[in-house]
Amino acid sequence: MKRFISIFTAALALIVMAGCANGGRKSLLPNISGKAGEVLVVIEKSDWEGPAGAQLRDLLCADCPFLPQKEPLYTLVNVTPNNFTQMFQLHRNIILFNVNAGVNVPGVVYKYNKWAQPQIVITINASTVDECVKIINDNSGKLMNALEQMERDRVIENTRLFQEKKLPPYVEELVGGTMVFPSGYSLKKKSENFIWISYETTYVQQGIFIYKYPAQMKTEELGVEALVDRRNEVLKAEVPGMRDGSYMTTSTVLEPTVKYASYHGRKFAELRGFWDVHGDFMGGPFVSHSFYTPDGLNLICIEAYVYAPKYDKRLYLRQVESLLYSFEWKNIL
Repeated sequence: MKRFISIFTAALALIVMAGCANGGRKSLLPNISGKAGEVLVVIEKSDWEGPAGAQLRDLLCADCPFLPQKEPLYTLVNVTPNNFTQMFQLHRNIILFNVNAGVNVPGVVYKYNKWAQPQIVITINASTVDECVKIINDNSGKLMNALEQMERDRVIENTRLFQEKKLPPYVEELVGGTMVFPSGYSLKKKSENFIWISYETTYVQQGIFIYKYPAQMKTEELGVEALVDRRNEVLKAEVPGMRDGSYMTTSTVLEPTVKYASYHGRKFAELRGFWDVHGDFMGGPFVSHSFYTPDGLNLICIEAYVYAPKYDKRLYLRQVESLLYSFEWKNIL
């Protein structure tokens, strides 16, 4: 019996070791450290204070679009390579500068879950400072997208662990697809072609609007003017303010912008701007995705908005905007 137990234990150990060798490493990694929206930059002091550091700051510390007060896209924390200890290696977002004459293959390398999970480590390899500046400039879009998507994926992953499972069926019934919603979100309103889901505390509101309307399949219906006109029409009917006769609408202080993107095969028009309440003094940022149903009969709009008059809004908007990227069609072959 003892010999059998010994053999069984040894076999079990081999199975566990094989599992670790075949992808189990990720589960053994520690959790990330650092705050959401924070990037650790590992760089020599001279490079941080020179053109390379300035180029990175111009990219990552630009103002977030459509926020009432100035807030940078990311908060940067810099350390020198000599001070890049194991504690710093656990950070969620890391950018490593490797600028020296011995670099033979200049460019940007992206690695995930190198020292912690879920982590992104971006290494910028260059033989000279001038080459480094050019690499940052040439790869600015991809670098920004990688960081932004990693931040979104973390929100979605955490939401899936602690989600309000009663809410996705409402979305599926209306538009034929589902989204994930964090614990604490609730259904605020449901009508024939409109759903309002929100999370509300004393000083902060994070909300999602989902609505549909017949598609015309014309290019202009995904332009700024058409999207704003439809948005105003829907919200006037569905989202009343606290005062009699008041309702949510699109602010005219700054004209919204639209850009066209694709995520997991779903093409959409991203509308970004400010909302306010006609007849009241409320307002804040919003971002929406508008896209056609697979059969082309309807146009779907999913929108995220924030109301947080006492606080900075970058984090709140990024959290609720990330939920838009969790949308997926159901039963589509």
